[in-house]
Amino acid sequence: MKIRGKKIAFGLTSSFYAFKNTILEIEKIIKLGGEVIPIMSNGAYTTNTKFGTASDFINKIESITKRKVICSMSEVEEVEADIMIVAPCSRQ
Repeated sequence: MKIRGKKIAFGLTSSFYAFKNTILEIEKIIKLGGEVIPIMSNGAYTTNTKFGTASDFINKIESITKRKVICSMSEVEEVEADIMIVAPCSRQ
C-alpha cells in the first residue's frame, strides 16, 4: 500500500510499554509521506507511568506529526482519514 499523501488517523491506546516502538512507527509513516493525525485515549493522554510521562509522549508525538494530539470525543468525530490505525494493541 502506498502511504504518500494519505491521511492516517493514528490512535494510541494505554499500552504504555509499547509507546517507544509505536512512536517509531509514526515516524516511519511520516517519512513515507503519510499525514498522521494523532489521537490518544483519555488514559494514554493523562497517565504517567514508569515508561514516561503523558506530557513527554504528547510533546514527542506533536513534534513529529506537527499536529496537536486529539483526545476528546468531539474532536475525534470531526476527523476524516483514509486509514485508521489503533496501536499498540496488547495481547491478553
